[in-house]
Amino acid sequence: MTIRERRAQLDRGEISSRELVEDALARIADPAGEGALAFVDVFVEAARSAADVADLQRRAGYVASPLAGLPVSLKDLFDVAGRPTRAASSVLAAAPPAAHDAEIVGRLRRAGAVLIGKTNMTEFAYSGLGINPHFGTPRSPYDRATGRVAGGSSSGAAVSVVEDMAVAGIGTDTGGSTRIPAAFCGLTGFKPTARRIPIAGAYPLSFSLDSVGPLARSVACCATVDAVLAGEEPPVLDVPPLRGLRLLAPVNYVRESLDATVEAAFAGALEALRAAGATIVESPLPVLDRLPALQVHGGLPGAEAYWWHRAQLDAHGDAYDPQIARRIRRGGAITAGEYIDLLRGRRAAVAAFAAESEGYDALLWPTVAILPPAIAPLVADDELYARVNVLVLRNTSVINVVDGCALSLPVRAPGGAPVGVMLAGRGGDDARILRIGAALEPVIAPR
Repeated sequence: MTIRERRAQLDRGEISSRELVEDALARIADPAGEGALAFVDVFVEAARSAADVADLQRRAGYVASPLAGLPVSLKDLFDVAGRPTRAASSVLAAAPPAAHDAEIVGRLRRAGAVLIGKTNMTEFAYSGLGINPHFGTPRSPYDRATGRVAGGSSSGAAVSVVEDMAVAGIGTDTGGSTRIPAAFCGLTGFKPTARRIPIAGAYPLSFSLDSVGPLARSVACCATVDAVLAGEEPPVLDVPPLRGLRLLAPVNYVRESLDATVEAAFAGALEALRAAGATIVESPLPVLDRLPALQVHGGLPGAEAYWWHRAQLDAHGDAYDPQIARRIRRGGAITAGEYIDLLRGRRAAVAAFAAESEGYDALLWPTVAILPPAIAPLVADDELYARVNVLVLRNTSVINVVDGCALSLPVRAPGGAPVGVMLAGRGGDDARILRIGAALEPVIAPR
């Protein structure tokens, strides 16, 4: 159910917060489910206590926010007072408990959300695949028999929502880490403009690009959680009519090397939007072709991750996931001059994106170029892992580089394959993208 539907149940007394939490905990503990792979830390007693408080407050007529009494999961990057922050890494297995909550964790508590636990992820958030050799790899709900990635790096966050272990998962997004898992798991994911939501108390990957966002079942759910994370009032989504919207679907870069199923699903979404009255312009967006030059040696994430990890890699490099250690070490090859070039190049890309997208309400392209790949071949072949990871991150990382905001909306392709359609805007366009997303949702992503 959506957040709105669950809240209505609570308001009518059809279910209690404690019952919702007990159900979530049972799903997490079910040995036949994905809970052991989706979570690295479960706040069993703390969640029960928080649920009981929420029930008492509701009976007394006090409801702190639309999230009050609802279970929410946290990616294992956020400090939670009294719990270790391990970033899903064995390197930090002995990390001391955090002394304070991350800022967004405090906001969730004040909103009355029940924090259910910390979710699994790619080690140190440095991959779009979600594979983790230390804590296991959560699987996409698509083709569980084969075992396909849930997407990274916020893999456990997505699975926690898919499996009804939480009404929303809080993830981070440095190159697509909320939107890729959303696309691979049939959910909605939102990457806000980075500066809107504080990252204090979150284990960093890239100081320049890190952002915090939700994964949930609908645009309205994401908007509700986003408002709490940003310290804003609960939103009222003023949904615009599709007729009159002018949307750009770039034909270069983000439309290259698409899986046939993704390509067909995206074309179907564009056709449905045109039929509903939206104006779709398919044309090149020149700035996109300049972005590969900003990926030298891993680009800004590579340089900034290496700066953060260099001493730890020297001391404990053998304990890292080899794929992650390899990616981080690449950043050590970036010179000071190249790093400045990257910063200047990014500023130019931000300005070019703003200019070239002027006159359009938003932009549309496939969230990920391919369907969720099978886990086993990626684990067995380092070269395949690297190649697929680059392709998976390509379309989403655009928005981080140009300092924008974006929604990934789910589209069901033939055979139930999950495909994401990304709705993107310039930095600061968050409210508009959420409103337009709510207009697109019943057309391309009906529940």
